[in-house]
Amino acid sequence: MNISNRHPNLLRGLALVLLLLPALALAERTEYGVDYLVRFLPDKGQADVSIRLTPGTGEVRRLRLRMPEDRYSNVRGDGEVTRKGDLVTWVPPRGEPARLRFLHTVNHKRRNDGYDARMTVDWVILRGDDLVPPATVLATKGADSRARLRFQLPKGWSNVDTPFKLSRDRKSYVVVNPERSFDRPTGWIIAGDVGTRREQFENIEISVAGPKGDEVRRNDMLAFFNVLVPEFESLYGKLPIKVLIVSAGDPMWRGGLSGPRSLFLHADRPLISENGTSTLVHELSHVFTRLRGADGDDWITEAVAEYYSIELMRRAGLLSQARADKAQDWLARHGKDVGSLTSNRSHGPRTARGVALLRELDAEIRKATAGKRSLDDVVRKLLVLREVSREDLREQAAIVMGRPSRVLQSPLLD
Repeated sequence: MNISNRHPNLLRGLALVLLLLPALALAERTEYGVDYLVRFLPDKGQADVSIRLTPGTGEVRRLRLRMPEDRYSNVRGDGEVTRKGDLVTWVPPRGEPARLRFLHTVNHKRRNDGYDARMTVDWVILRGDDLVPPATVLATKGADSRARLRFQLPKGWSNVDTPFKLSRDRKSYVVVNPERSFDRPTGWIIAGDVGTRREQFENIEISVAGPKGDEVRRNDMLAFFNVLVPEFESLYGKLPIKVLIVSAGDPMWRGGLSGPRSLFLHADRPLISENGTSTLVHELSHVFTRLRGADGDDWITEAVAEYYSIELMRRAGLLSQARADKAQDWLARHGKDVGSLTSNRSHGPRTARGVALLRELDAEIRKATAGKRSLDDVVRKLLVLREVSREDLREQAAIVMGRPSRVLQSPLLD
């Protein structure tokens, strides 16, 4: 029986519904504009930050921002602005554009007196996460932001770079955080009298920037990516469309620090250390995986990053098999006295011991699957979870192997 002959009106109605579905889906999405304007004030060591909200089909009703008083001052804006300790609440007027402004004190030291944010008369390095602090947003139902980031640079400052792509008119950066409805500029930012080298690989742009005069290995890092990008893609899947690497010498913190789609690396850090590990590749693994450890299991994220800092360089031909084995053996010796992996901050010997455990797990998986599966398969499953625990690791390893892992019954995980 031909339904088109019996029910022509029904078919036309179904066709109309199918045509309207995309429009109906769009109608449920509402938007509002967010414009961030940043003016750096080198003589004061501060950034003058403005957040402008423009209502559209949706709007923001309230923002609560975590703003410690020693870093954020002179907070004022349209509508109602109140501060209670470190918490600032902003209720913008309804139905019209509104602006919140404040001053952010940039300079900040980590342990060992190294700066992880610094402004000089010539340049600034900081994280957007600090420039615009975390916010809890109350908006109209289903509302999503369309955000842009602009800078007004001091006289003599000629360059700025962020982890975001420039808009079509090249006057602002398009701020996109797919996991949040309120987009704010996270990741590392550099501006001033700085030198930048960029290269567009097949699916990702790599930008390496640092103050002029500092011995930043811009071209060396880009050369690394010629062989590393395919290995990162093979293991971690789709990469961000852009990654920014910021580098500088003393008195910046003498290590590596990852952030969303970006990282900081001290200019004196070798691309490959004498022990065969790489701070650069380690931090890039954090950037691409975005894994975080559950309570007590920070070792998982740190050990994964360190294990693959060696393994991916081996696969890319940057380390020979013999050199990679020596690097793994060095880590095994470095962590041999560790009795427990439980910690909320894993580093040094504990991370090294975690790497040795992952190496044992990889060997166990390969043996159990006749070489068809490996630790790679477990890591890919963990990427979907984002926050991972030892229970997650055990569960995913069991799925890959077809039985529980004996390695993951180690007393190290008791």
